[in-house]
Amino acid sequence: MIYTVTFNPSLDYIIQVKDFQTGQINKTTYEKILPGGKGINVAIVLSNLGHESTALGFMAGFTGKEIEHRLANFGCTSSFIQVQEGLSRINVKMKSNEETEINGQGPKIQREDIEKLFKQLDQLTNQDILVISGSIPNTLPDTMYEQILERVQPIGCKVVVDATNTLLMKVLKYHPFLIKPNNFELGEIFGVSLTTRDEVIPYAKKLQELGAQNILVSMAGQGAVLLDEKGEVHQSRAPKGEVINSVGAGDSMVAGFLSGYLESNQDTQYAFMKGICCGSASAFSENLATKEEVFALMDTMKD
Repeated sequence: MIYTVTFNPSLDYIIQVKDFQTGQINKTTYEKILPGGKGINVAIVLSNLGHESTALGFMAGFTGKEIEHRLANFGCTSSFIQVQEGLSRINVKMKSNEETEINGQGPKIQREDIEKLFKQLDQLTNQDILVISGSIPNTLPDTMYEQILERVQPIGCKVVVDATNTLLMKVLKYHPFLIKPNNFELGEIFGVSLTTRDEVIPYAKKLQELGAQNILVSMAGQGAVLLDEKGEVHQSRAPKGEVINSVGAGDSMVAGFLSGYLESNQDTQYAFMKGICCGSASAFSENLATKEEVFALMDTMKD
């Protein structure tokens, strides 16, 4: 089973306003509500690709219940910890002359809530995959990633980490199965600018030397690079298409890689290509990637 952890899930209220004016009444011309959060995106895409997963994390209030409801509509199973104080976030994403985002705070997570999550993680086995991604809300200790990896290390499950800079660097000693920085995040870690796939490779190797098993580096229109656990380097251009919405593309790449890895008896080249096409399929759509969209792009990459 694949488990995803989203520390601060949200309802994303996506709206479009023609010529937004501050201090005035503005009316929407388009609106949509989706469950949000990096781990939740991974769970939804896995479901679209035909894989079961369980979404873990924290939720509160009527907004938390709605997140669970909407996840179920996508065919996803969830087992969130019910937090007593506060509400799960509503994030407003407004498209107008400029794009504007207003993100909510989220509930107040207590120590006993964290312990409940740890008890859930204690039930994992060495056959499971755990995906941890996204930022840590200020009601959680900044060592949450490290605490989780230390907790599950004796279990032997595969852990995927999609986090930035310090959060990522501090968990490499636990040898995560997969990490997925983009080229900007990778460059930020080492204080360099990385714009080509060839430039990415030596820095991916540095992360492998520090403990990561597989390093998947997304590069938007430039494609991606994978340094796999055998030390082999895989590179690819991105599929051709019009980028409509890049939100969730990186999460989709993670889901696609895991899907391909499981379906192909751990063939990292196949997993790599499916990950790239999955990320692109989400970027080329207003919604997250579907199975049909992913395989259509994979067919184009055979040319």
